[in-house]
Amino acid sequence: MINNDILRRIRYMFDYSDSKMIELFKTVNYDVKKTDLIEWLKKEDDPLFIEMTDKELSIFLNGFIIEKRGKREGPQPEPENHLNNNMILKKLKIAFDLKTDDILVLFASIDKKLSKGELSAFFRNSKHKSYRPFMDQYLRNFLNALQTKHKK
Repeated sequence: MINNDILRRIRYMFDYSDSKMIELFKTVNYDVKKTDLIEWLKKEDDPLFIEMTDKELSIFLNGFIIEKRGKREGPQPEPENHLNNNMILKKLKIAFDLKTDDILVLFASIDKKLSKGELSAFFRNSKHKSYRPFMDQYLRNFLNALQTKHKK
């Protein structure tokens, strides 16, 4: 899944305006130009489409976490230069304040079966023997379930 698609899905889920999206970036002290945002939101086949970097998505997700949960005390987390689906899942879990059972219910709500063991493997350290990568299809399904729950 490309970063731009995740950005578009979150925008759609909460019906965020361009100015609201820019505000989420500013929450973590990142100035994004409206033209950049518009190019990120375009479809891949549009000639003006620009692919969003992992760091830019990480910055956005950090701002989204603050929007949903509030700013934590102390130093704010630094944006990651490299993101994978497991890290995106963790950030979304934090933003939506989801527990293991909440995530399992979300998957069940769209008729996707996932066990507690499978889910915990996605949150393990990548060097752990039971670690499992959170594949694109899982991420798509998770975002679909979130969208079904949160879309007004």
